[in-house]
Amino acid sequence: MKNINTMKILLCEEPTKLVYQQRALPIPKADEVLIKVLNVGICGTDIHAWAGQQPFFSYPRVLGHEICGEIIELGDNVHNMHAGQRVAVIPYVACHHCNSCLSGKTNCCENISVIGVHQDGGFSEYLSVPASNLLLVDDVEPVSAALIEPFAISAHAVRRADIHSGEHVLVVGAGPIGLGVAAIAQADGAHVVMADTSMQRRNHVENLLDIRALDPSDTEFESQLRQQFSGMLPLKVIDATGNQRAMNNTVNFIRHGGSIVFVGLFKGDLSFPDPDFHKKETTMMGSRNATFEDFAKVGKLMAAGKLSADMILTHSFEFNTLADVYEQQVVKNKDLIKGVIRF
Repeated sequence: MKNINTMKILLCEEPTKLVYQQRALPIPKADEVLIKVLNVGICGTDIHAWAGQQPFFSYPRVLGHEICGEIIELGDNVHNMHAGQRVAVIPYVACHHCNSCLSGKTNCCENISVIGVHQDGGFSEYLSVPASNLLLVDDVEPVSAALIEPFAISAHAVRRADIHSGEHVLVVGAGPIGLGVAAIAQADGAHVVMADTSMQRRNHVENLLDIRALDPSDTEFESQLRQQFSGMLPLKVIDATGNQRAMNNTVNFIRHGGSIVFVGLFKGDLSFPDPDFHKKETTMMGSRNATFEDFAKVGKLMAAGKLSADMILTHSFEFNTLADVYEQQVVKNKDLIKGVIRF
């Protein structure tokens, strides 16, 4: 590594204010790895934080948690990696001591700290990360590797739903997470249908994922849905909308004995008639973040060509000019599904 003492960061100083600054290059601690950032995906969290709408968030903060980088330097206790390897960052830094962690649920650690949310993230030329929070991805090209994180959230939701080959699955919401859910469920052999009110997003689903997409606001939606599933409603529904009305309505679109997984969330209360919930003996659960297992699965699917960045990616941006275009081309861009930053 050449002698570099400082790096450029893009700092969200306060809501709606992004500024470039120089900062001292991080020195990796004993169990950390210094990476040169190659690509960073832009998440809804980054948009909400910029707008001042992200709960449990403090400023100033370097955003960015969907990160691909190249290893530059190893901490003294890191021996299973080497400089030059490409890595995807697992941004959920767990405590490994709470009951959730001890039961294997590091994704919902009681003391979780998320890189780019609770601590500074990837809108930065270099980043020091715990070695245990890295996935080696030399066999995945950098842009796709940066998007392993949102795909991993999708993979976790699919795992929560316990989807098996041949099962009928409805995915509601064709944003990045919903698209990932649909693609991974299909890769696992499920018969998948998507629902989204946006014609543009439905076209994206059918053209890029080769999955049937329906309009849930259509008065014939239920009959169209049944047509896709041999006259039945789906056995499983995964909602990635974070929309209160859509989430309250999911119980109407599963067959008896079916299950619902909420991967999207909103600030408010779920509400639906208890008789409708009970008569179907509904299973309902939430899905939060992802674990190493989910990241590893996505990495393998990408390396095998079963998942790709093109499934969700619509825009790319240059790091050195991102601050100038962030509001208009990211926050206010209705055509944006997923953007990635190139360094």
